[in-house]
Amino acid sequence: MSKIVIDPITRIEGHLRIEAALDGNTVSDAWSSSTMFRGVENILKGRDPRDAWYFTQRFCGVCTTVHSIASVRAVENALNIKVPPNAELIRNIIIGIQNVQDHVIHFYHLHALDWVDITSGLRADPVKTAALAASISEWPLNSPTYFKEVQDKVKAFVAKGRLGPFANAYWGHPAYKLPPEANLLATAHYLEALEWQKDIIRIHAILGSKNPHPQTFLVGGMSIPIDPDSQNALNADKLIEIRRLLARSKEFVEKVYIPDLLAVASFYKEWAAIGAGVGNYLSYGEYPDPVSGKQWLPAGVIVGKELDRVHPVSQEKVAEYVDHSWYQYQGGAGRGLHPWEGETDYRYTGPMPPYQNLDTDHKYSWVKAPRYQELPMEVGPLARLLVAYASGQKQVQDAVNGTLKKLGVGPEALFSTLGRTAARGIDCLLVAEELPKWLDQLVDNIGKGDLKAHTGEKWDPANWPVQAAGYGWHEAPRGALGHWIKIKDGKIENYQAVVPSTWNASPRDAKGQRGPYEAALIGTQLADPAKPLEILRTIHSFDPCLACAVHVLDAGGNELVKVKVL
Repeated sequence: MSKIVIDPITRIEGHLRIEAALDGNTVSDAWSSSTMFRGVENILKGRDPRDAWYFTQRFCGVCTTVHSIASVRAVENALNIKVPPNAELIRNIIIGIQNVQDHVIHFYHLHALDWVDITSGLRADPVKTAALAASISEWPLNSPTYFKEVQDKVKAFVAKGRLGPFANAYWGHPAYKLPPEANLLATAHYLEALEWQKDIIRIHAILGSKNPHPQTFLVGGMSIPIDPDSQNALNADKLIEIRRLLARSKEFVEKVYIPDLLAVASFYKEWAAIGAGVGNYLSYGEYPDPVSGKQWLPAGVIVGKELDRVHPVSQEKVAEYVDHSWYQYQGGAGRGLHPWEGETDYRYTGPMPPYQNLDTDHKYSWVKAPRYQELPMEVGPLARLLVAYASGQKQVQDAVNGTLKKLGVGPEALFSTLGRTAARGIDCLLVAEELPKWLDQLVDNIGKGDLKAHTGEKWDPANWPVQAAGYGWHEAPRGALGHWIKIKDGKIENYQAVVPSTWNASPRDAKGQRGPYEAALIGTQLADPAKPLEILRTIHSFDPCLACAVHVLDAGGNELVKVKVL
């Protein structure tokens, strides 16, 4: 048996290390490790709960919106605060467009290069590329001239020798299967997506004052005045601009992202049998109706890939273990702590890095190991769609069945690296289609003069109980995100965030159960162990964000790790 190490995994947020044991060229075991320390929860203790969302969105420079909404929901749950309908709709629009933008960025700029060989596209025939593009989409930029211009631009970029994100990749790897024309097509859309995403996210600037780190979230609602006639409020002009941006986002998803996803997937159908993972799936559900409170995407748990039964989600059944993490619990190892009782104690005195020789038999990561009823859970778009599909959500069922039919694969293909990648695209399309409906509801409320605001009776801490506890859930683009808060005498007594990448990137738990990353790599065959492209494909299908899972602190400013871009 041999062992390989990829450190760091690039094209993600944060620092992730994967170690894999090989039996020949097949992965027989794997370990997921993050080399950054988590500490933001400790910073929150003693602060005003109403300010928590502003701190927690600093967990990450990308996942800012998602922590804002989870945090305000946690405080609202603790204090039993009801959110006004218009605030709920505005929140749906903000988190919905975040979902759409995030999925497109992930596909083109983080994951696509695992399947697309940029250098192959330099040999493509632009005429044939245009014909291929026209055969899968009605996107207006499908012309030979356009693809020739893109090809020339990339060639000039390569000639300068400053390859940036395209440097040190595994170009020419035998696992790449797309023809040159498909590679050129994907390269062109990689560049288009850069321009598209910075335009459509202007919705956050309109509704949130800025992006990233929106400013208008508020415990109890949103701090956005609504006045059709005022330039200093959400007025008619701004609503029209939001509608234009939503239409543009939907058109790009329908005519570029989804056709590209299906085209690329058609060349890699064998990946429908690779990367299954733990087989357990958790979703908190999302997008509450402002009147009924019912979630458009339902919450639920699936165990052992059994789609005939969706279990209800209970927050009491979540616990985190640290038996293989560089933390210690006051009560000792072997037990999990519910987030309300959670500890983030880094004063571990056992074997620590050098990171080039992790002690994978013992503690080897700054990520904790969350478990639901002591089971590892995969979270993310695949879990979200599986729960909705098995719960009978018709829009999800129609979209999933249609995608499987187009790819010519059965339902079992969902439990895979390919299924995970396809689920993200389906999730993106469904939300892009739903966003204009939420805007319509908001505009209709404004037209009726229905501008009810929260009365603020629970804003004053003098009205709070001496002690309170709450939790806030959100289905972030990367999956189930939960914030838990305990309040005492008007201040934060304890705060814990269990984020999607904590679930997915977790190390072993007290029972030795692997986390989803680790389990998904077992059985993967590598064409060239010196260039483990296949490992990157599965890990990137989860869209890791280790900055959310753990947070780095080094007051001395010392170098923590040397980064080699792969």
